[in-house]
Amino acid sequence: MRETKLSGDQASQPPTEWQAIALNSETLNTAPTSAPTSGATSGATSAPKPQGKKPRRTAERILEVTLDLFNRFGEPNVSTTLISAEMGISPGNLYYHYPAKDELINTLFATFEHRLDDLLQAADLVRNVEDAWLFFHMLFELIWEYRFLYRDLNDLLSKNRRLETHFQFVLKNKSRAVQQVFEGLTRGNSMRIDRRETEPVASSMVVVLTYWLSFEYVRDPRRALEPESAAAALSRGAHHVLALLMPYLEPQAREHLFEIAGAYRSAD
Repeated sequence: MRETKLSGDQASQPPTEWQAIALNSETLNTAPTSAPTSGATSGATSAPKPQGKKPRRTAERILEVTLDLFNRFGEPNVSTTLISAEMGISPGNLYYHYPAKDELINTLFATFEHRLDDLLQAADLVRNVEDAWLFFHMLFELIWEYRFLYRDLNDLLSKNRRLETHFQFVLKNKSRAVQQVFEGLTRGNSMRIDRRETEPVASSMVVVLTYWLSFEYVRDPRRALEPESAAAALSRGAHHVLALLMPYLEPQAREHLFEIAGAYRSAD
C-alpha cells in the first residue's frame, strides 16, 4: 500500500485507531518470511537447519493462480483447463479441489467479502479528510486486488446466483460505511451536510467506487487494468469519490483535500 503523505502535525502523531486496525489486517494477510538461520555454536555437532516457508497447499495455490488469471484476462476468458495448464497440474487434480469453475469464483468472492467487511468497520473511526482519503484509497486497493469481480460484474451477476444475491449486500454495506464517514467528518468539524442529502450523496459515491475501474478501462483498454497503472488509477478513484463531498466540506478541510490530491498527482 502506498504511504499517505501527512502534513506537519499529523506526521508526528501516532496512527489513528482505525489505521492500526487496517495495518494489523494487512499483517495477517501477509505470508510469513523464512525464519532466520542460526549460526553454529561452540561445542555443537551441527548447525540447525534453516526453517523455510511452509509449502502452500495445492488448493491455496490454485486460488492464487486463478485470481491472477481472472484479473489479467477477465473471468469469462479463463477456463479451468487454462488454470491447470498454468499451474502444471492435471485437470483432474484441479477438479479434486474445485469441481466447478463457480466454486473458484465463489471462494474468491467469499474472501473478498470477508476482507471488505473488516475494512468497512473502519469507517466509523474516520474523523478528518486525511482519514477519509486513506479509507477510500484502501477500499480501492482491495477492489483492485479482486478487480475481476468489478471488471466482469454484469456477466458474473447474470450467471452466478451467489454473487447476484451477495453483491447487493456489498452495495448496501458500502453505502452504510460511506454514511458513517459523513458522521465522523461531521463530528470532527470537517463537513456539514443536511441529513436529507446523505443517502443520495452516499449512493453516488458507491457508484463511483463500484464502476471506477470500468471507467478507467474505457479510457485506456490496453493499459488501464495492468499492474503498472494501479497507483494512478487508485489515486484518481479516491480523489473523484471524495470530490463529491467538496460542497459539504468546511473551507479548511476542503483546502487540505486539494493538497492531498495534488501531492498524489505529483507523485504519479
